[in-house]
Amino acid sequence: MFQQALGAAQGAISAFLAEELARFGGDRVAEGMRYATDGGKRLRGFLALETAGLFDVPPGQALFAAGAVECLHAYSLVHDDLPCMDDDDLRRGRPTVHVKWDEATAVLVGDALQTFAFELLADPRAGDDAQRVALVASLARASGAQGMVLGQAQDIAAETAAAPLTLAQITELQGNKTGRLIEWPAEAGAILGRADPAPLRAYARAIGLAFQIADDILDVEGDAATAGKALQKDAEAGKATFVSLLGLAGAKARAAELVAEAEAALSPYGKRAHNLAALARYIIDRDK
Repeated sequence: MFQQALGAAQGAISAFLAEELARFGGDRVAEGMRYATDGGKRLRGFLALETAGLFDVPPGQALFAAGAVECLHAYSLVHDDLPCMDDDDLRRGRPTVHVKWDEATAVLVGDALQTFAFELLADPRAGDDAQRVALVASLARASGAQGMVLGQAQDIAAETAAAPLTLAQITELQGNKTGRLIEWPAEAGAILGRADPAPLRAYARAIGLAFQIADDILDVEGDAATAGKALQKDAEAGKATFVSLLGLAGAKARAAELVAEAEAALSPYGKRAHNLAALARYIIDRDK
């Protein structure tokens, strides 16, 4: 049932983004925006749809939050892949945007996707005035200098640090770099449902950290062709990861603990949250 729900969400989000991005025409930046948002697991968008569904928010309304976080995430990947950042040639099994076109185009594609995310949240169909303001403000905090961008800066600084990061430091870094854009769609569902976001925020914080630990495990055990990106780059660069700090078995145990924490946080929603509980388990069992 979870796989069916995830597949349906992936299809709905892809169709929504295709329709919304079609109005940008056929110039290089518009093509790059569509290219960068094509494919992927859509887990962040799925979170927005599923959490909104807990409060009977119409899916057509929740798609604006789902589409926004997918665009914001895609922008972060386009910029993260640039030579001045992680310098990756492969993303989702295809050439990265700067490889397919050039660096300037990749910068502009990322910029355009970031601003488009907020345009989607400002659309009257996304909610009433109070909801839209709350969505815009919370995504700005999650993605900017207090969230994802801060995490990116911390990651860059770690590359030239005198000593590898401690467990507490890497947990903070990844909580910003990866976790904040996983927490936001869960919070968005509560905003749309006019509900207390605390339980869903706790759930998303746990799965966000589990997601990064699973990524670190995949970097060691995964297959590059299946993952669709280069692996073992962190180890080659001597960067601290959850695996290097906890060991492979310890990292797997910590991920399992986080899944249990996430499932416990969903208790207020009962059986309605079964797909969210399944998502927590999927995150540490995935192969890409």
